[in-house]
Amino acid sequence: MSDEVAVVLIALGWSGGVAVTGPVGARLLRSASLRWQVVAVAITAVLAVPAGVIGTARAMFLSEHDFTVVMMVCLVAGLVAAAVALVPGSALTRWSRTLAAEARQLGDDGRLESYGAGPAEFRDVSAELTLTSRKLAESRERERRLEESRRELVSWVSHDLRTPLAGMRAMTEALEDGMVDDPPRYLRLIRADVDRMVRLVDDLFELSRINAGVLSLTPEEVAVADVVSEAIASADPVARSRQCTLGGHVEPGLVLRADAAGLSRVVSNPVTNAIRHTPADGTVEIPGRTSPRGVELTVTDGCGGLDPDDLDRVFDMGWQGSRARTPDREKPSEFGHAGLGLAIVKGIVEAHRGEVAVANQHPGCRFVVLLPHAAGPA
Repeated sequence: MSDEVAVVLIALGWSGGVAVTGPVGARLLRSASLRWQVVAVAITAVLAVPAGVIGTARAMFLSEHDFTVVMMVCLVAGLVAAAVALVPGSALTRWSRTLAAEARQLGDDGRLESYGAGPAEFRDVSAELTLTSRKLAESRERERRLEESRRELVSWVSHDLRTPLAGMRAMTEALEDGMVDDPPRYLRLIRADVDRMVRLVDDLFELSRINAGVLSLTPEEVAVADVVSEAIASADPVARSRQCTLGGHVEPGLVLRADAAGLSRVVSNPVTNAIRHTPADGTVEIPGRTSPRGVELTVTDGCGGLDPDDLDRVFDMGWQGSRARTPDREKPSEFGHAGLGLAIVKGIVEAHRGEVAVANQHPGCRFVVLLPHAAGPA
């Protein structure tokens, strides 16, 4: 065996023997600070070198003096390596504690101030925590708005049921006591209140099906012009009574595959709201056209516009643009609603894989419904 091969084998034996202790030490320190794990790895790597040097030095029959020098050099190099290893080890510990603080902050209040310290991997984790913080904040805001909508819905429904029930009770008592000069008129008012409560219950049932994801749709070929014409014909008497101009125009031959009853509700509800809030001599328009993304139906009015803070709440359950809740008992078709109409419209549109939005456009608002040409159920 040549001297070179012998030196290599001796160095491999000594260095390999020391290197085996590295994984063992790392396992023993797995619960310790990251700093000491880094130091253990560095010391193992450094000691493997002097171990090989020491083993080969003995094989080369160095003098005691020369061997002592080699030992001192290896010792100093090992101490320097350990000291140097403490620096990145301490930095890793500090960065990991920063990440732990960010995670703790995220768990406490959900709001995270990212420091973005450390190497790329640590910064990536910090960025993911920041993104998660934003998503949690948005989720909490949605939950808060939903809870607020539920409370408002219960309040409005209670009011909408209590008022007609109280009126019906008073009118029935007057009829029983024979204190009414015009009984047919009272009967008409009672019937109007009953119809109103039936519509309210139907709306609640429809909204519950939408929220449960079990809304039943029957897609068919629907002429958009027919839907707009029916909405105009249905709302025209109310528009005339309020001295509003109601009109619409649809591109010829515009056809949409959708649920006919749902699409009719999607158009008629914003039209009714527009007429209710448009002053006398105002105009309500219902244009329909093809857009690159599908069929676009628009309802514009002259209501004067919405408060910017209310634009994001228009489609919330129970939201009311006005706190005035006194119904006109001589015009039962114009009774107030519990803020369910536009929430139902949004649910029907989304069930068709479409979008609905509202924006202020002088002199009023502009509701836009966008449906894909084949607006089948989502």
